[in-house]
Amino acid sequence: MPEILIASCPPIGHIGPLLNVARGLVTRGDRVTVLTSARHADKIRAVGAHPRALPFGADYDDSSFDADLPGRAETSGIARINFDVEHVFVRPMPHQFSAIQELLAANDFDAIITDAFFLGTLPLLLGTSAQRPPILSYCTTPLFLSSKDTAPGGPGITPMPGPIGRLRNRLLTLAAHKVMLRPAHRAAVRMLEAMGLPKLPVFVLDCAALADRVIVPTIPQFEYRRSDLPSHVRFVGAVNPLPSDNFIAPSWWGELHDGRPVVHVTQGTIDNADLTRLIEPTIEALAGENVTVIVTTGGRPVTQIATPLPANVFVAEYIPHDVLLPLVDVMVTNGGYGAVQRALSEGVPMVVAGQTEDKPEVAARVEYFGAGVNLRTGTPTPAQVRRAVRLVLDDATYRANARRLRSAYAACDSVTEIATVVDEAIADTTPRLQTV
Repeated sequence: MPEILIASCPPIGHIGPLLNVARGLVTRGDRVTVLTSARHADKIRAVGAHPRALPFGADYDDSSFDADLPGRAETSGIARINFDVEHVFVRPMPHQFSAIQELLAANDFDAIITDAFFLGTLPLLLGTSAQRPPILSYCTTPLFLSSKDTAPGGPGITPMPGPIGRLRNRLLTLAAHKVMLRPAHRAAVRMLEAMGLPKLPVFVLDCAALADRVIVPTIPQFEYRRSDLPSHVRFVGAVNPLPSDNFIAPSWWGELHDGRPVVHVTQGTIDNADLTRLIEPTIEALAGENVTVIVTTGGRPVTQIATPLPANVFVAEYIPHDVLLPLVDVMVTNGGYGAVQRALSEGVPMVVAGQTEDKPEVAARVEYFGAGVNLRTGTPTPAQVRRAVRLVLDDATYRANARRLRSAYAACDSVTEIATVVDEAIADTTPRLQTV
């Protein structure tokens, strides 16, 4: 069976889904090595794979980004994308590449699966393809590939059909590449020059297309249609966490069955340092409503919630979504890609309030495909949340659209699909350098 290397940036949103992929490949008999932060070693061993630690220069703790990266907390939107590309993804590139080289020298890998933002494989893709195994790029965000049919990724602009829409897209893409996101691209160009590598042939956010295969962990029904989508892009369905097997229900669990609609609010496990952004406004918004509100803090102590808890609100640090979401009528979320797809896999419509990283793009897709309301802000007021939740509860169209997407997700076995793509790439002995 194949020997596979998985390389990922340290954030749990990047490595988490790839651990599920690793488990699936190990189960079918593959030998899997995972290169990422040393702090994930136990999780890697638990899925049957072999951990390899990134060097110091490529390892970081995403829970302390704002403290470790001065100026990041003051950014959002396009400015945050520029900041993160330069400081979080480009800067570690030479250290990542060094670790990849060391592993390739000591092992005969049949394929490399890499987080799309793990840029340490770029030197391999820009070099002599015959000297490397096939590389498969795994997207941890909505698809950002440039297209004549879509606006540039980042600000969350939904498609516009027809010739006028294509003209708009062309102008916006030009503005993004030459002005708005130019700092991000130039950071990558400077790093490649410093490493003595060829010029980057695509825009920095299109780097995934240079790989031999692009794995998109969603369904086509939750991604914008692109008539110019590269032929080596593969949709595989959502890679959701494994079912929980040790859940102990809290004492208030029976309240979810009292007949009232259940609203779940979460800020995820990363962007949850400031619970005043979404959790507290939602608690205040729904205090007088005939709903049951379930709050999860993503691991933060519940004592960090400063606002008083009404009688209809119940709080926990963490509840597995495979247990909770089947009981939920609306999820209020900051738009984490994994959490949103997990909700849609259960047919749960949403209210999305996301402003950082890829969250505006996730929120835009929820709105575009009719599965929820996009608040277009990361810091909504209680009144905004209340109106949106009532709209989703009262308009059956949102739930119908979410359930339609649920059926599409259910038709995909994502890990099996990924294994098929891996085998396909290995069988294709002539790696490609695909540009867009």
